[in-house]
Amino acid sequence: MALITEPVACPGTFEKIDATTWTNRANPGWNLGNTLDALPTEGSWGNVANFSTFDDLKKGGFKGVRLPVSWADHFISGAPDYTVNATWMQRVEDVVDAALERGLYTIVNAHHEAWFDLTDPGYNYTDIENQFNSLWSQIGTKLACKSSLLAFEPINEPGANTADQIAELNKIQGLFVQALADSGGFNSERVITLIGPGEGLDIPGNLVLPENMTNPYALQFHYYSPYDFIFQAWGKTIWGSDADKLSLDTDLSEIRNNYTNVPLIMGEWDANPSCEQAARWKYFDYLIREARLYKITTFMWDAGSDLLNRTANTWTDPVAHSILIDAAAGTNNSLADSTEDPNARTQQSSAYIWHRIGTAVNDTSLPYLWNGNTLKSITGPAGTLIKGRDYTVSGSNITYKASFLSRYFSTSASSTPGQKALLTLNFSHGSPLYAKLIAWDTPILATTSASASSVGANDLYIPITYKGLAQVAAVQATTEDGTFLFDSWTQYLGPLQQGRATSGSQWNWDTSGVTILNSAVQAVAAAGVNTNFTVEFFPRLGNSGSNAVNITITP
Repeated sequence: MALITEPVACPGTFEKIDATTWTNRANPGWNLGNTLDALPTEGSWGNVANFSTFDDLKKGGFKGVRLPVSWADHFISGAPDYTVNATWMQRVEDVVDAALERGLYTIVNAHHEAWFDLTDPGYNYTDIENQFNSLWSQIGTKLACKSSLLAFEPINEPGANTADQIAELNKIQGLFVQALADSGGFNSERVITLIGPGEGLDIPGNLVLPENMTNPYALQFHYYSPYDFIFQAWGKTIWGSDADKLSLDTDLSEIRNNYTNVPLIMGEWDANPSCEQAARWKYFDYLIREARLYKITTFMWDAGSDLLNRTANTWTDPVAHSILIDAAAGTNNSLADSTEDPNARTQQSSAYIWHRIGTAVNDTSLPYLWNGNTLKSITGPAGTLIKGRDYTVSGSNITYKASFLSRYFSTSASSTPGQKALLTLNFSHGSPLYAKLIAWDTPILATTSASASSVGANDLYIPITYKGLAQVAAVQATTEDGTFLFDSWTQYLGPLQQGRATSGSQWNWDTSGVTILNSAVQAVAAAGVNTNFTVEFFPRLGNSGSNAVNITITP
């Protein structure tokens, strides 16, 4: 193994803090995702670390930042030294300094490391150990004298399935601790986070603490559950039922009960921005409040614009941002309600006031989750709405009067679709909410048929003329004989999930169109049967409703 011949000696003093103090001060945190961890290097995935981002985070109420860093493509020599490119090491230090200078509690790790694979039978554990030890010796040396705001995480989501692999992971974490100690400086006293296989919840019984460890430590895990809602899989856009909440609560309570006296960090979590908006707000609020209940510090994953537009220095969803910060502080948020029944055939959402173009404008009642608060005011483009004239409140419902909505919606069949206004609802406590007034009609696909043979090895991109909210909610794939092209087991799910394909695996969307990925096109070719792809939009009215359109792909 590469050895450190001269440990770093740091000037000044180090404010040693325990891991509980560190995690409390870092909450809530945020991930600079898909940036320094991009392959082969920063910028490859569209993001560059701008130091103004840390100003935005600080001003926006975040206390911590996790800096995922990939080192795999920055080694300039192999065994035995495994030297990291000095320019890359300096770039990482510069970004770390920018975060620390703004008082952000910061985690640095090793992220996408293809050479680190404990599950590959062809890999030599000794080689992995040598490279891992050398890497952390160099990181430790470079960052040895940073303040106690800096913490280290050994490796991101390492695979380890068998007893031997788990034992090797524990050994690796011991090497991590030893490399930090040997590098000198303040590294043997700073906070570290230890992990279990995959950084999942299955830490108990798998993690063995390194011997002779002097570092204060927290345990880190990642949480993306339920998978189908978080990643827009199988058409799931509904969340918030008692069963949904119980599942989340059970997960967090179990890991806390297994580690009653150990600081816990949820190092990654998120809900896809493509989720139905009110459902996403409810998920943010409940997850953060449950994490607070169980004294778990959270670091939200942001791949570039999930919550913060780093170029425009604006929050992409100001309500989600405010809900997160207020919930972390223990403030009760009022929430827009939405459909929670997985067996529902349509989906309602109080984040929107929908109007079908060419129909009458009527009073519209929407339910809200007040959570002990009262409504203070509603403001719109023309100023503050007048209670009694523009809206009324009864129980959990706010009714927007037709006379008010008619200022923005028309009965004319030729009226222009899209967002007509944005209302802001202000409550006695917690986050304000938005209600978007959207006039909609059935979107139009640029083409309604294609052949797998003509697509070949390419994806099939289909421009869309959106007529309302420029967002695809789900895609269903049904063959002409009535069977589902993907995941036949979804027949046992609710009507809005049956036969739906998975975003990112079989389809994608943007504000200009929908992409049927080549994997889906080839599935049609393999099935040898004409297949109807039904593209659904918000508001979700079902696959045969007036807000869904079809494209047929032939073998």
